[in-house]
Order: sequence, then C-alpha cells, then structure tokens
Amino acid sequence: MKLSPRFATAAGVFAVGLVTAGTAAAIQATNASASTDAVEVSNAAAAQSVDSYVKSKPSVIQPSSDESYVQNSVTASGNAKYISYDRTYKGLHVRGGDFVVVTDKAGATQYTSVSQTKAIGNISTTPSITSASAEKVARQQLKTVNNVEGTSLVVYTLDGSAKLAYETTLSGTGAEGASRLTVDVDANTGALIKSTEHVVEGSGTGWINGSVTINTTQSGSTFSMKDPSITGLSCQDAANNTTFSGSDDVWGNGTGTNRETGCVDALYVAQKEISMLSSWLGRNGFNGSGGGWPLRVGLNDQNAYYDGTQVQIGKNTAGQWIASADVVGHENGHGIDDNTPGGISNGNTQEFVADTFGAATEWFANNPNDPPDYLVGEEVNLVGSGPIRNMYNPSALGDDNCYSSSIPSEEVHAAAGPGNHWFYLMAQGSSGNGQPASSTCNGSTVTNPLGIQNAIKIMYNAMLMKTSSSSYLKYRTWTLTAAKNLFPGSCTQFNTVKAAWDAVSVPAQSGDPTCTGGTTPPPTTGGPTTTPPTGGCSGQKLANPGFESGATSWSGTTGSIGQWASSGEAAHGGTYSSWLDGYGSTHTEAIQQSVTIPAGCTATLSFYVHIDTAETTSSVAYDKLTITAGSTTLATLSNLNKASGYQLKSYSISALAGQTVTIKFSGTEDSSLQTSFVIDDTAVTLS
Repeated sequence: MKLSPRFATAAGVFAVGLVTAGTAAAIQATNASASTDAVEVSNAAAAQSVDSYVKSKPSVIQPSSDESYVQNSVTASGNAKYISYDRTYKGLHVRGGDFVVVTDKAGATQYTSVSQTKAIGNISTTPSITSASAEKVARQQLKTVNNVEGTSLVVYTLDGSAKLAYETTLSGTGAEGASRLTVDVDANTGALIKSTEHVVEGSGTGWINGSVTINTTQSGSTFSMKDPSITGLSCQDAANNTTFSGSDDVWGNGTGTNRETGCVDALYVAQKEISMLSSWLGRNGFNGSGGGWPLRVGLNDQNAYYDGTQVQIGKNTAGQWIASADVVGHENGHGIDDNTPGGISNGNTQEFVADTFGAATEWFANNPNDPPDYLVGEEVNLVGSGPIRNMYNPSALGDDNCYSSSIPSEEVHAAAGPGNHWFYLMAQGSSGNGQPASSTCNGSTVTNPLGIQNAIKIMYNAMLMKTSSSSYLKYRTWTLTAAKNLFPGSCTQFNTVKAAWDAVSVPAQSGDPTCTGGTTPPPTTGGPTTTPPTGGCSGQKLANPGFESGATSWSGTTGSIGQWASSGEAAHGGTYSSWLDGYGSTHTEAIQQSVTIPAGCTATLSFYVHIDTAETTSSVAYDKLTITAGSTTLATLSNLNKASGYQLKSYSISALAGQTVTIKFSGTEDSSLQTSFVIDDTAVTLS
C-alpha cells in the first residue's frame, strides 16, 4: 500500500521452416522481426513444436543418421523464446554439437544458431586407447591434481571435424593458480585435442559499500549469511567453506581485511545482481532457475574467480577483500555465461562478457560509496595502481581498443578491450552522454546511445543464442539479431549496435540481419495523396523519456516521477521512473507530454511497465492503466497484467502523423488492494 510520502509493501501455431544463408553457422530467417501484436504461446507449446521439427532432422542442423537431439532449456526474454539443444551421436555427447532455435513469442521461427558446421558422417565409437591412458594425458595439463571428477567418451567437433575423444574434468593447480580443467584427448591416438579452463577470473558494514542491508536466513536463534530465496547462494569463509553465522543478524566491522566484512560486500552485491537480473532481464537467479553458488572470501591471491561451483574472492596488496560491485558482478557474470546456451563464451570473449555484467550490477546498485562508472575494479585498487580495465578507453590500461585478427589468440583479459569498448559505445555513445567521451577506431561518431539497461538486455539476449563456437564475429551477429527482436518496428537500437561494432573494427558478417525503416505506401487510386514527410522520419521525439531529469517536460501528477528503488520499485533504466497508483484506495494519477509526429512518418510509442498488485483475482480488472495518444486509446492494462519484472509495450501511432498529440498514461485504482503501475524508458520513435 502506497502512502504519501510513498511507501511500498511487498506484495499459437508454430511456423515450421528454417532459412539457410549459405553454410553460415548462424541462419537468419526472413521474418526476423518479432511482432508485438502476435498471440503469445506458452514456453512448453513453443518447445514442443520446435522439438518435433528438430527431431525430423532438417539439413540445416547438419544431421547424420545416428544423431539425436536433447532439448536443454527454454528461456523467454523480450519478444523471443530461446530453445537450446545438445546433440548425441550413437548415444555419446557431441562436444560442439549444440544449437539454439529462436522463435517469436507466438512460436514462429526467427533464427537458428548452430555450432557444428559439418555433418558427423560415420565414425567408430570404439576407442583405441584406454580411459586410464587419456586421464594420464589430462593430468599432465596441471601442475598438481586434487580431484578427478570423471572421464567419458564423447564425439568432438569443435575443430571442424568429428573424432572420438575422451573427456576428463579435474581440479588442482595450473600455471596460473587454481584450476578446474576439462581436457579432451583423441581416443584413437592419445593426442591432446583441447583443454578448457573453468576458472575464470576476474544489515552489515562492508569496507567498500558501507552500511547496507542484506537478506539472511534465520534458524531458531541463529542467523546465517545464506540467501533465503536463491538456492545455493551464501557467503562463506574460504578457509573452511563454512557459512558465516551469528546470533544478532549484524555483520562485519567495516575493516577491509576482515573476512566477514568482505562477505557483507560480496553478498550485498550478489543480491543486487539478482535483483538486476530479475528487474532488467527477467532472469530467475544466476542459473536461470532460481539458484546460485557460494561466495567464498579468503583466497590468498590478488584475484577472484568463478569455477562452475563457487566464486572465490581474494584480496588486494593491502590485504583487503576485493568484493566490489564490478568484481563480484563480473565473477557472477561468468556464472550467468556458463548457465546460458553454449556455456562459457569462447574466442576470447568471456572476459568482456563478464565485464558487462559487472558494469550493469554497479549501475543497478547505484551505491554512493561505489558510484557507477565504466571502470573495472577502481574501488578495490587491486595492485595499488587503480582500476583493472577501462571500458571507454581500454588502451589506457594497455588493452586493445580495436578488434584485429590477433584478438582471439591474445591473453584473455587483454582481449576484452574491443568488447568492452563496443559495450560502452552502445550504452553511452562516443560523446559519453555524461560519462567520459570515447574515441572510435574508424573516426565515426556513435549517436543515439541506448543506456546500460538496454545495452545489457541486448547482451543477455545475444547470450541466449550462444553456442560453444562463440566468437567476436558471432557476437556481432547475435547482438544485432537481439536488438531487432527486442525492439520490433524500430531500427534505432539496431543501428546503434551496428555502429558500435563498426566503431571497434569488428567486421560485418554474412549472417548479420538487416533493418530498414518503414516506407510511405503509394496512394490508393482515387484516394488522398500521401503528404511527403516534414521534419524528418527518424529519431526519438519524447523529451526526458526516461525521467532522469525528474518531471522536466512532463505534466500531470508530476509527484509520481522520482527515485523509488528504496520503496521497492526500482527504475527500468537509470534511477528515475513514474510510479502511478499503488495506494490501495480510490485514486487516479496521470502523466502526459505533447509530441509532434511529422506527416508521412511511421511512428511507434513504446515504454516499459512493471505492474505489481495485491489483487488476487484472475478475472476482474479492478485497477487500470490507460494509454492514450490524443483522443485515441491505444491500450488498457490492469492488475490482470501483473508481472515480476518490466514488460516492453509497443503501439503504432502512425495514423496520427501530421498532428501534435498528447501522450498520456492514466492510472485508476479502486477502493481496496493496491496496484502499482511503474513506467520507464518511454519513446516515440519515427521511421
């Protein structure tokens, strides 16, 4: 129930057919833009239809007669559904055989991302060497071995040809320190094929974040630093893997060298990241199904890492634990990467992928003790020389600003430079938009920045198309496809993503989608003549569309515009939003702004809305949000449209071209049980 000042209480048919583009691994369907007006089918219905088609073994996924397919997961995000698969050959897992089918929300195929580019053909599944011999080769890849998790036969295809292999996963110590390594050995010759490292680096009082509130668990009279809702998420002493506990639910002493204090920072950041994943991306937990892993403070190294089972947090040269938002957010970002299709990103892209999650976490948390920026590790001062990486100017810390053919073979952290630079340009533009200016590799100017919220949404949706053969070049195609799917009817976001990739010298790919604006139809014979556009048919026309300048340019109930995160209603982008209703009593609130739509233009109103309610009915719309453009009612939403996170809504207003109209959001609430309508990131986009 919302008081004044505000206070919040917790409260189709599948279109079969994939379109190939030569032999490219990524296949773009002709109907690549998802329709926001299509009737959405359930994840299960889309998955069942896709499964039936995949099991018919279409040539596009390079089948052999002995191949079968195992559906892994279905993830809905934005206007798309992402359905991932693993491949088996004569019952053996095919390493590198994964693929993802993308549908629109109605279940119609949009895109398919396939790792394996050649059919397996006919190979023997009888090895010439023993598993013990293969394990011996695997052990030689580490300095010391603590544990061997297991060895199994697989078919390996990641190098472009199919071969029988033994795959062993073991843990211990490698040349760079702690290691959890998967090793593939040719099952006929005993030769090493590839080794894959899983260790990827990167109310209490913390020494970084200050006095904060964390969610803990109580059992009897004992409290523990264990998240009450995310399975597996806790903070522990790395010396004995014991979760910190106590009798008073007060944690840490603010001293950076104290492990419990380090855990305050770590758990606070992890819980902020969980909230960011839910609010901005609609993801449930780090693993996508409400789970996470333990955070362990006490690594005796200037380092932190994720290894598939845990996050280990080390210290700086002053002995202070390095659990800042961008460091912990980065390590958990590796875990998100690991728990999306294709696993940890390949082609030296994994560090920039994790950096984007670190940045998004820091911006979402917006803690004044660790202000949001695009530097990595600036607060922890790891080795006494400031930040670890710089996203707007990677070369300032010795990394490459621009992509080249040498990037895939560079040291993996240095190789993050072009990806970090791309992400910054996409989010902030080359002028910086309030952050530092960022030069481009081709002398271009990147305009129409998307903000970090839309940037991480595009990054995440690209990851849902990821396969085990990921690379910088494929991420270009995947992010362009994601932008097109997420913002149907608008090329603004697509063009920014494309311009940012061009600006860091990642070249165009044959699988890249295209995006063109709407065209003015010719007049019907005998009908009115179409008026040529005036004022230009491009760009976004609302002033202060994300409310970051407060009530500027908006009228109506301007007191609804503010920063509501502390009341349980976080913004979709930035820190400001408009919160209409939520009082639990008869109430009406509205905001509005006039906008001119040039004649002859195609125009779309879009916005993000989060609806939460105390109403329990599944059939009666007691509380309503009405969206109008002039005298035209575009839509009416209600308590029946409640959702756990923000939803993107988009409506055509092209029929109003040539007019100045008032865009209005009006919320009405009945006499009992609150419903909150939180609006953010509005836009009137012309094309």
